[in-house]
Amino acid sequence: MKRTILYAYIALLVAVGLPFLANGGSRGTQAASPGERETNPTPSAAVDEASPLSPPPESPAPPAPELIAVLMPDGRTRTMDMQDYLTGVVAAEMPASFHAEALKAQAVAARSYAMYCASYAKHGEAQICTDYGCCQAWQSEEQLKNKWGEQYEVNLEQIRSAVDATQGEYLAAGGQAVFAAFHSSSASYTENSADVWSAVPYLVSVESPETAEDVPHYISTVVCSPIDFRDTVLSAHPEADFSGAEEGWIGELRRDGSGRVASVVLGGCEIGGKELRSLFSLRSTAFTLAYGDGEFTFTVTGFGHGVGMSQYGADKMARLGADYREILAHYYPGTELVS
Repeated sequence: MKRTILYAYIALLVAVGLPFLANGGSRGTQAASPGERETNPTPSAAVDEASPLSPPPESPAPPAPELIAVLMPDGRTRTMDMQDYLTGVVAAEMPASFHAEALKAQAVAARSYAMYCASYAKHGEAQICTDYGCCQAWQSEEQLKNKWGEQYEVNLEQIRSAVDATQGEYLAAGGQAVFAAFHSSSASYTENSADVWSAVPYLVSVESPETAEDVPHYISTVVCSPIDFRDTVLSAHPEADFSGAEEGWIGELRRDGSGRVASVVLGGCEIGGKELRSLFSLRSTAFTLAYGDGEFTFTVTGFGHGVGMSQYGADKMARLGADYREILAHYYPGTELVS
């Protein structure tokens, strides 16, 4: 099986020594291709794969800034109106066809994350970049016209309305903008951040209502021949022993509190669910693994790391009657909506 390693985890030192991991080519990654992102959006890799930094000292929540310094693809820093920047972010991260209340929730989450990054001067004089492999995704007017075609004006109005309706609003905890992680879709429950990065009070496991009826490609499979399966595992764990019959290669599978795979014993080695997701390019760690008919099959539910707001879950909640404030309070419990 030809496989593409979608993630490259890079450990960076921050002021307090916590790792800030960035996805170098998932989506989750997990990063999806541009076409896939339009039908099944994936959050930026930083939001998807980065552990939150230590919060600055607690202080009264400040007003949201009107401007933000953005590192553009050409390497230049451009100071943008926050509303214009967020319009490009929401358009890149969530389909314009989503419910207006879900779009509003995405706008607030994106503003919160932008303010979080800005508080750490992540890119020197620039506060955030447009690379979804590092910060939030962002698309220019030209990119959106190419993506939407004749629907450009209608879709832009949908997005801009959501951004304008939530102008200046962001989520805070301890007086600071929060690490508003989000992902595409979950398998009944979101993930506890402690099982992915580190424990964050407002990033805990909650129910998420989306199902296969709501999400394109909600259930996906990855099928491997025994040779490809064995060689993929051995590439990362040469100590694994696959000398026995294929039926015995899979050992104990352990799940965390959200039902995602915490670890699996393969060839006698215990391997974490996150690592297996990377090795086999799985869309999430909510999977089953079985051997039969001469093949190993991963059956995967949802898309993304599972922490924070599920985008498809937000859309489903909105269609069931929840407004954006209720959506945000559900997926980021204990946070304050500052306006």
